[in-house]
Amino acid sequence: MTEIKEQINQWLAENRERGIQLLRDLVQARSTQGMERNVQELVIVELKRMGLEVDVWEPDGKELARSPYFASSRSEFTGSPNVVGVLKGSGEGRSIILNGHIDVVPEGDLDKWDAYPYSGKIIDGKMYGRGTTDMKGGNVSLLLAIQAIQALGVQLKGDIIFQSVIEEESGGAGTLATILRGYKADAALIPEPTNMKIFPKQQGSMWFRIHVKGQSAHGGTRYEGVSAIEKSMTVVEHILQLEKVRNERVTDPLYENIPIPFPINMGKISGGDWPSSVADLVQIEGRMGVSPEETLDEAKEEMEKWIDRLKEIDPWFETHPPILEWFGARWLPGAIDIEHELMQTLSSNYKDVLKEEPIIEASPWGTDGGLLTNVGNTPSVVFGPGVTEMAHFSNEYIELDKVFIVAEIIALTLLDWCEIE
Repeated sequence: MTEIKEQINQWLAENRERGIQLLRDLVQARSTQGMERNVQELVIVELKRMGLEVDVWEPDGKELARSPYFASSRSEFTGSPNVVGVLKGSGEGRSIILNGHIDVVPEGDLDKWDAYPYSGKIIDGKMYGRGTTDMKGGNVSLLLAIQAIQALGVQLKGDIIFQSVIEEESGGAGTLATILRGYKADAALIPEPTNMKIFPKQQGSMWFRIHVKGQSAHGGTRYEGVSAIEKSMTVVEHILQLEKVRNERVTDPLYENIPIPFPINMGKISGGDWPSSVADLVQIEGRMGVSPEETLDEAKEEMEKWIDRLKEIDPWFETHPPILEWFGARWLPGAIDIEHELMQTLSSNYKDVLKEEPIIEASPWGTDGGLLTNVGNTPSVVFGPGVTEMAHFSNEYIELDKVFIVAEIIALTLLDWCEIE
């Protein structure tokens, strides 16, 4: 096995520039929601060059909508194909899904970027651009790992199923589509930006909207009305108390380094329609983190009961209760046993390559691992080269060395998991 490890390391070193160029090409192909076709064409070319069995399709919005796990702001996916490439094994070993999303979030305010967000510019060993860390760098690690194994000229027993999926950033419709298409495996690995930590658990999350009612009046006699803006302040403070209650229950050591394991973030508030009028309606929109130890429905029920308790704080809410609704994106929580063999294999190869123990934590955000684990019956681990803090940020970057280190660790893990014929 030592000789194989040396060969993989050497191959990655010899193909470093080609790997960097592949990442740059993917980053330069802007792939925000609805614009994934061009970058997926690059992925298709690469998979065909590798000789994999390639499956390309645009998910059926009607079929997805029939699933209780579907969440997206879109109802049809024309121009947004999923791409899967399969390296077939002999059929006698364990299979694995390597799942990476190709969609990226919008670049935001261009003035906050030091360079064009899709430049793929390299400075001091870091490549900059939207999607470098979340998560095209991880996708390239997957492709390099497969290519390094192919270069060995060995036959694996188990299948490797590489997935380049759309829609992760808005709820996972792309991965759900692969599950409905029949893609399942004995385990899955997702190279999201973990700072090379290993995440056996991922929180889920849901978007919510709360309508807070008031009574309109002229601003000059505002005492004759009831301000929905002022009442919304009570609602916000009440929800923050729920966040505190929920997180005080957390005892899992995997969360000990996360300040707020399951945040309730209020990201948007709007209301009122005239400066000289008392606002009679405010809408609060936010995201509720969900523990792997609870279901989405259980989290919803707790939020609903908590909102109902507002009437105990302010009599106004007795006759004008806030209206809570759930909308938009959601991510299923997911977990794999820390003693699962994929966890052990991945950790062992991490130690072999880096000569140190891996950091094992819980994910601070949701991934497609919840869908793979709970809907696809494919236990999932999250481990990747990206910089967690740079995901969705301006001047997003990835450390290029980490892309190749992760590729080496994953290649060795694939050999152990799928087994050499």
